[in-house]
Amino acid sequence: MLSLLTEHPLFSAFILILLDLGLWRLISSRGSEWKLLVRVVIFALFSVLLFNEGLNPMEPAPWAENVPLHLAATGLQIGWWLFGARTLTVLIGAVMMQRVGHTGRLLQDLLGAVIFLVAIIAALAYVLDLPVKGVLATSGALAIIVGLALQSTLSDVFSGIVLNTTKPYQLDDWISIDGTEGRVTDIDWRATRLQTSQGSMAVIPNSLAAKAKIINFSRPSNMFGVAVSVQVSPHARPSAVIEALERAMQGCRQLLDTPAPSVALKNSASAGAEYEISGFVASMGEKRVVRNQLFDLAYRHLQASGVNLLSSNETSIAPHLSRPRALLDSSPIFSTLREEEKDTFSQNMSLQTFRAGEIILAGGEVSDHLFIIESGVVSVTLKRHGATFESGRMGPGEVIGEAGILSDTALPADFSAKTFCALYRIEKSYLKPCLDARHDIHDAMQALLDFRLHKAQALTEEVPAVAPKRGFLQWLRNRA
Repeated sequence: MLSLLTEHPLFSAFILILLDLGLWRLISSRGSEWKLLVRVVIFALFSVLLFNEGLNPMEPAPWAENVPLHLAATGLQIGWWLFGARTLTVLIGAVMMQRVGHTGRLLQDLLGAVIFLVAIIAALAYVLDLPVKGVLATSGALAIIVGLALQSTLSDVFSGIVLNTTKPYQLDDWISIDGTEGRVTDIDWRATRLQTSQGSMAVIPNSLAAKAKIINFSRPSNMFGVAVSVQVSPHARPSAVIEALERAMQGCRQLLDTPAPSVALKNSASAGAEYEISGFVASMGEKRVVRNQLFDLAYRHLQASGVNLLSSNETSIAPHLSRPRALLDSSPIFSTLREEEKDTFSQNMSLQTFRAGEIILAGGEVSDHLFIIESGVVSVTLKRHGATFESGRMGPGEVIGEAGILSDTALPADFSAKTFCALYRIEKSYLKPCLDARHDIHDAMQALLDFRLHKAQALTEEVPAVAPKRGFLQWLRNRA
C-alpha cells in the first residue's frame, strides 16, 4: 500500500482530499482545535505532494500530450487553490471567534466569500491560463447583473455589516424592533432572529432592522423597565391618586430601589386622567409578573382611597355604604357573607392607624383580634440564622392575626407598617361564633393560615451547605 502511494503521488493527493473531508465530518464540534490542526496538516502534505511532483499551482499543468493525466493534474491544481482558501477561511474564523465571538460570524462569512472569489480567479488565471482582464470584465458584468437581481439581499448583507459593527444588540439581548419584541437568538448575513415572549420565532431582515427604531431592554444589564398605566375619573383629586399609586408602588418588592420607581400624570382630558407607575426589575422574566401585580395593587389602593378605575360598564360603590362595609365586599374571605351579616360586621369593626415603622403584630404574639387592611402597605419580616429579612408585603383587603383566632397560636413573622396604615379591627370574641357558624369563612381563613405557615417554613429552613469540590490544585494551595 505504501509503495502504491509513493509511486502514484497524484492518487495520494486525491486520497488526502477525501481524508480531509471524512475527518472533518467525523471529528465532533467539541474538538474544534483538533479539526483545525488536522486540516492544516493535510493541506501541508497535499502541497508537498504537488510541488514534489512538479505541479506548481502558479503554472498550467504539464503533460499536455497525456490528456487524462493533464486533466487530473489540472483538477488537483485547482483543488489546491480551493483547499487553501478553505483552510485560510477556517483559520481566520477561529481567530475571529476567539476575539469577537458569535457576532463576528457575518464578517467571517463575507471574508470567506472574498477569499474563495480570489482563489477562483487565481485558479482561472494561473492554472487554466485564461486572460485575467477578460475574466474580471466578465465577472464584473456578471456581478452587475447579479447585484441588480439581488438588490434587496445585498441590502440585508451590508445592513448586517453595519449592525455587527455598531452592535446595537447582541445574542441573548431582549430587544424591540419596530414593535416586535423578543430575545435575539441569531444574527446572520440576511436577518436577525428573535424568540418572542409567546414562544414564536420572528425573522427580521437586516435592512429593516438597520432603519427601524431599536429598543434594547438588556442595556444596561440587570435592569429592565416596566410601566403600568391606569385611567381614573378626571374629577378625582390628583394628590389622592398619586398617593394611592405610590403605596401600590411600595407594595411591590420586585421593583428595584435604584433607579427609584415613580408615579406621574401622563395626560388629562374631560374623558379621564391617565397616570403611570414606572420602575425597573432585575430580570426580563419578572416583567409580566410585576405588571400584573402592580395593576392589582393599583386597583386595591385606589379603591381604598375612594377612587375607582375609569370604566363605562361598572359603577362606583354606593354612597350610602360605609368604608368598613365596602371593605367587607372587597375582602376575599368575608365577601360570601350575606348583606345583613356584612352590615352587622361593619358595625363591630373599629379603625386603628399605624405610622410607618410601627409594629402591627409582633412575631410569636398570639393575637386576640383580626385586622383587615384598609389602606397602606404592611411589611412582613422573618428571621433566618438570626438575620431579619423581608418576606412579603401586604395591601388593602388582606387580613392579619388569623392564627390567634383559629388555633390560639402565633406566626413567626413580624407585621409592621411600611407606610402610614389604616386597619379595621374585629375582636375574637365577636368573630369566633361567626366562624363556628360559617364553615366557608372558617375554611378560607384556615387555608390562608396553612399557606402562610408553609411559606414561612420554606423561607426560614436551613439550606444544606454544598461541600466544595476538592481537586489537586486546591490540595496544593492548602499546602502552600
